[in-house]
Amino acid sequence: MKTTPSRPRTMPSNEDMLNQVRSLLESPEDDLSAALVKEIFAGILKLHDAHLEPLDLKIVNRAIKELRHAFRVFRDYHHRKKVSIFGSARTMPDDPNYQIAFDFCRRIVEEGFMVITGGADGIMRAAQEGAGRENSFGVNIMLPFEQGPNNTIADDPKLVTFKYFFTRKLIFQKEANAIALFPGGFGTHDEGFEILTLAQTGKSDPQPILCLQAAGCDYWDEWYRFITRQMLDRRLISPEDLGLFKITSSVEEAITEIRQFYRRFHSTRYVGRQLAMRLLTPLSAEQVATIHERFGDLLLEGTFELRGALPEELDEPDLKDLPRLVFASNRRSAARLRQLIDHINRL
Repeated sequence: MKTTPSRPRTMPSNEDMLNQVRSLLESPEDDLSAALVKEIFAGILKLHDAHLEPLDLKIVNRAIKELRHAFRVFRDYHHRKKVSIFGSARTMPDDPNYQIAFDFCRRIVEEGFMVITGGADGIMRAAQEGAGRENSFGVNIMLPFEQGPNNTIADDPKLVTFKYFFTRKLIFQKEANAIALFPGGFGTHDEGFEILTLAQTGKSDPQPILCLQAAGCDYWDEWYRFITRQMLDRRLISPEDLGLFKITSSVEEAITEIRQFYRRFHSTRYVGRQLAMRLLTPLSAEQVATIHERFGDLLLEGTFELRGALPEELDEPDLKDLPRLVFASNRRSAARLRQLIDHINRL
């Protein structure tokens, strides 16, 4: 006798889904969130029309589930700045790099930040022990070895487990206001080079990128020699790209780098060709004139302008009162933009 497979308990009934769709379609036209969900829903229907292989649909389904859950976990903490931590799962507690990861995360929490790690052992465990469970997120990955959650973050509601590296790396980058890289293996370099690529190409928001190593350790020094000899000397990167990251063996120097980055700078947002740089304190007309002299190469046209929020930014009401430095960006060099941010913070 042929039986029909039972519907998963988490699957809503057809009637429930129809009611949700009706409610979505009846939402006001000016409801941006509803408009985006409609667009996603239309894309899902096109997936069905495309008659894709089941494996392709499984990838889409799993990716949406992972991102939906992760976004929900991080949503309640959007007001807290966060540092994403990368490093080896194999680093032992008696390794000096374990201690510097612990110390850095203990100190950055004192500055009001939370930490995001892969949730496993080694550097990740050191980071979460330093930060404490209440100030930690874990974004774990399902692997056949090495990657079970450490005791600090295990069973915490802020632990998210991913099947795919690409969804996991998206969360690492999207939720971070700073990056801290510690010595690690292939995974650390994969994540580190992706972070640097996104920074170099302007595909991520400007943020501090720290490469930390214990005193006496030459891990990042050797890496830097490779970068300069094999990339810079061959003109595969630009000299200003070296300013996208900082190598240090000092926890306090790393903390100062992050603190100074957010001394005056808050965030950026592109509106068409216009780049709105949101600031915590305003600039003077004289300071803007100096910026024009020193950083005019960043302009597509026009000049730098002091002003309030652009009309398109009013969908972020918490930021509408911040002063802005607005200009038409040529988007040619994210490294030069970072130099501008550093200059503004030093004023």
